[in-house]
Amino acid sequence: MITNANVYLIPTVLDESAWQTIPPYVIDAIKQCQVFFVENERSARRFMKAAWKEMAIDDHEWFAIHKAEEDVKEAFRKILKEGKKIGILSEAGCPGIADPGQMLVSVAQEEKAVVKPLVGPNSILLALMASGLNGQHFQFVGYLPIEQSEKINRIRELETESRKKKCTQIFIETPYRNSQLIGTIIKTCSPQTMFCIASGLTGTNEKIQTRTIADWRKMAIDIGKTPAIFLLCSA
Repeated sequence: MITNANVYLIPTVLDESAWQTIPPYVIDAIKQCQVFFVENERSARRFMKAAWKEMAIDDHEWFAIHKAEEDVKEAFRKILKEGKKIGILSEAGCPGIADPGQMLVSVAQEEKAVVKPLVGPNSILLALMASGLNGQHFQFVGYLPIEQSEKINRIRELETESRKKKCTQIFIETPYRNSQLIGTIIKTCSPQTMFCIASGLTGTNEKIQTRTIADWRKMAIDIGKTPAIFLLCSA
């Protein structure tokens, strides 16, 4: 059992112009950490230097979460046992939510370390808050299948489940496939189904619109490769 190790779950910006979304106490937590486990080391270092200009980057240990996962977990466990303060960072938003940092948080819980989640921007919750769709009953389902027929079947399954359970379905897509996904949803779903596109969250080009599928079919839609969250709710 580890009692003197702290693991800080450090939120990062969704958009590099949106520093107002990072509370000051997050910077205080960064200053306490000796080791960082990050989804993307390059962007994490850039974020840290922008957040804390005096930071001596090379005075800290850095581990990329995606590289050799079992080795990373063992390194994480060893550092926990040394009692060091550890920061976990996602590429954007909150670590552990649709993010590989979850596997390290699981190790921290197994070892009875203190895990400290810090407040910051989360695209899933921001999109749900602004969508006007059911915030009492919802689920995040991650990415939909890439293969077109599988994608259509999955969309139909989610729509049917939403209708039966009165549940909002939340999902994401790789930005360069945004247009394809939106087009497939609009062609596949029932006219009365509500569909929300939330793109560029917290940035200067933020746009969040909820319409029926029937209304979307009348509109020209082009969000390009802007990162987005999609929500669907069928009555």
